Amino acid sequence: MEREYYDDLETRSTDEREAAHMAALPETIALAQRRAPALGRSLADVDPMEVRDRAALARLPVTRKADLLERQAEEPPFGGFAAVAPGELSRIFMSPGPIFDPEGGQPDYWRFARALWATGLRPGHVVHNCFAYHFTPAGSMFETSAHAIGAAVFPAGTGQTELQVQAIAGVRPDCYCGTPDFLKVIIEKAEEMGRDISSIRMAHVTAAAFMPDVKAFYAARGLNVLQSYGTADLGMVAYESTARDGMILDERVIVEIVRPGTGDPVPEGEVGEIVVTVLNRTYPLIRYATGDLTAVLPGASPCGRTNTRIRGWMGRADQTTKVKGMFVHPSQVAEVLRRHQIAGRGRLVVDRAEGADVMTLQVEAPAAGGGLAEAVAETLRAVTKLRGEVEVVAPGTLPNDGKVIDDRRKYD
Repeated sequence: MEREYYDDLETRSTDEREAAHMAALPETIALAQRRAPALGRSLADVDPMEVRDRAALARLPVTRKADLLERQAEEPPFGGFAAVAPGELSRIFMSPGPIFDPEGGQPDYWRFARALWATGLRPGHVVHNCFAYHFTPAGSMFETSAHAIGAAVFPAGTGQTELQVQAIAGVRPDCYCGTPDFLKVIIEKAEEMGRDISSIRMAHVTAAAFMPDVKAFYAARGLNVLQSYGTADLGMVAYESTARDGMILDERVIVEIVRPGTGDPVPEGEVGEIVVTVLNRTYPLIRYATGDLTAVLPGASPCGRTNTRIRGWMGRADQTTKVKGMFVHPSQVAEVLRRHQIAGRGRLVVDRAEGADVMTLQVEAPAAGGGLAEAVAETLRAVTKLRGEVEVVAPGTLPNDGKVIDDRRKYD
C-alpha cells in the first residue's frame, strides 16, 4: 500500500515536534558561532545552551536580506553566513541583488520533496521543470527534490512556449513545476497548436502569487495544482496539501510571525512578517526575516499533517511585491523618477487583467507632453525588467500616504 505522507515527521505530535526543534536549536546556533563568522559576531554573547525555547529565540537578533547584501559585498561570496567553504558545495547561485546562494550536497538540500510528494509526485513519474536553471536556484531546487523522490526530470527552463508544448507532447511528463501563470500559457499554446499535453495531471507552483482566476482555469481542466512558499536563501518554508487549507510548515524550519520591522512575535492569528530559522548545517540562517507577510491558522490541517499552518503569502512588509514572478521594490520606482528628474510623487499600481499581472506607474509632473510617458515606460522596463504603462498626472494628485507600490490584486 502506497504511503500517504512523505515520512513520519509530518504526523508527529505538536509537543514532539517542538521538543525536537528546541533540542536541535542550540546545536545549530553553536555551529553558526563556530563556522559562520558573520553569525559568530552577531551571536557572540549568546550561550547556545540557553536558547531552548521560543522566548529565548525571540531575543536573538534578526538577519535581513540587506545584511546579506552588505556582508557579501565586503566578504564574498557568502558574507560569513555559510558554515562551509565554497569548494565544499555542490552549486553556487546568484539571485537578484546580487545575493549568492549556496547549495550543499545533501539529498533534497532545498527540502521541496515533501511538497512534491503532497502534490502527488511518486517514484517513476516524470517532471517537466519550467524553473530557471541558470544563475538562480529554482531549477535545481525542484530537480534535486524530484530526484530525492525517485522521479525523472525534463529540464525545460523558462520561455520558448512552442518548444515547451513540443517537449510535453513528446516526453509525456506527469507533473509540471514552475510559476503559476506559465502552465496556463503553455496549455493555451497547446490548444492553439492542436497538440495533446494531457499527460500532465498535476502541477506544483511557486515564486509568484497563485491567483484565483488561474486556479479556476486549472480546476476547470481537472488539474491538481498545489503551491508552496520558500526563498532562495532558505529553501522551502511551507507547502500546500490536497486539503487546500493553508500552507503547512516544513519539518526543518522554525517559523516566527513578528511585527514588521521588528523581531517581536505577534499573537497567533495576527498578520506579521515571516522570520525563519532553518536547521541547516551548510547555511545555518538564524532568525532570517523574509519581508513577507502571513498569519498562523488555528488547528491542524484536515489532511492529517500536524505541523503549524500559515495563510500563505499575504504581501510584503516593505511594500515590495512580485510581478510575473519578479520582485519589484519601492527603491526601483524612486530610481525611475530620479532618472527623469521627476520631483513629484510616483506610485506603481499592480493589478490583474485578462489573467496576467499588469502594472501602471503613475507619476506627478507638470505636463504629459514631450514623450515623457513613453520615455519613463522605457526606463521602467530597464530598471524592473518588466513592461508597464505610465500615466502622467497633475502635481498633488496622488495621495500623501507614503505608499509607493499599490498592489490591487485579490489574493482570496
